[in-house]
Amino acid sequence: MNFTDMLITILNGTIIFSTPLILAALGGVINERAGIVNIGLEGLMTIGAFAAAVVTIWTGETLGLPGWMAPYLGIIAAMIAGMVFAVPHAVASIDLKADQVVSGVALNFFAAGFALFMVKKLFEGAGQTTTVQNVFTKVNIPFLSDIPVIGPGLLKIYPTSYLAFILVGLAYWMLYKTPFGLRLRAVGEHPRAADTVGVNVRKVRYLAVILSGGLAGIGGGTLSIAISSNFQHSTVSGHGFMALAAMIFGKWHPAGAMGAALFFGLATALAVSGQVLGLTAYVPSEFLNALPYLLTILALAGVVGRAEAPAASGKPYEKGSR
Repeated sequence: MNFTDMLITILNGTIIFSTPLILAALGGVINERAGIVNIGLEGLMTIGAFAAAVVTIWTGETLGLPGWMAPYLGIIAAMIAGMVFAVPHAVASIDLKADQVVSGVALNFFAAGFALFMVKKLFEGAGQTTTVQNVFTKVNIPFLSDIPVIGPGLLKIYPTSYLAFILVGLAYWMLYKTPFGLRLRAVGEHPRAADTVGVNVRKVRYLAVILSGGLAGIGGGTLSIAISSNFQHSTVSGHGFMALAAMIFGKWHPAGAMGAALFFGLATALAVSGQVLGLTAYVPSEFLNALPYLLTILALAGVVGRAEAPAASGKPYEKGSR
């Protein structure tokens, strides 16, 4: 493999492996900007990955719908499943005033157990789904994909990757250019002040948590019907926590979270491609495999620099409280 092929492989891998992190990290940004901590991104991604694989198999192979349509229905199912499973966290955090970290951890355990239980029920006791036949295929942008290195490296990617970058722009526009975004950020910084000017804190926080669930669900679906082609208990394997780290690394900003996710995606691409590219001749394969998780720990430990969460993040709001 020459240098150009190596560069293309790393660039393409970076985009593909960062996609689920970008989507889930965006959900985390919206969640925490509204003042709700969501440790449950891992669980929401798990349930999204499960729903995407099952619905894609069911619609494409059982119902016989066109093969190109099945993964799109699967990713929609992943979004809906993520939104539905985010509701208990919203109820616990907003109405019941529960500890948001504990609620998120409970969501992670419940989603993992529920998905594994359902897989065993649906697939005759197997611990994983059958291979998804109608997975997403990479899409070329006409003419631009022919640009040397950049074309095959950055513009020959799955539809979910294009969607992720579009959603980064939409999230920025929503948060910083719309009245709803202003209310959402106000609720996350000073909910009582927002309440006094007529903002419905409870409603805004519910919308943020459910929207976050949908984005994390799509991120999980990307893992099972684009990057891989089935669902099993190890499909998500820490991507939700890496998305949380990307959110903190990116300082709770959509573009920052995307940049951090790309950084983690690069680390994953190097780990996966290490043997093919011959990197293991210089760096132990164990270090390459651990690199994404080491970077996650460093980001969460604050080594990358001081990062301040929204002021009201993790604090339940009681209407009328002082």
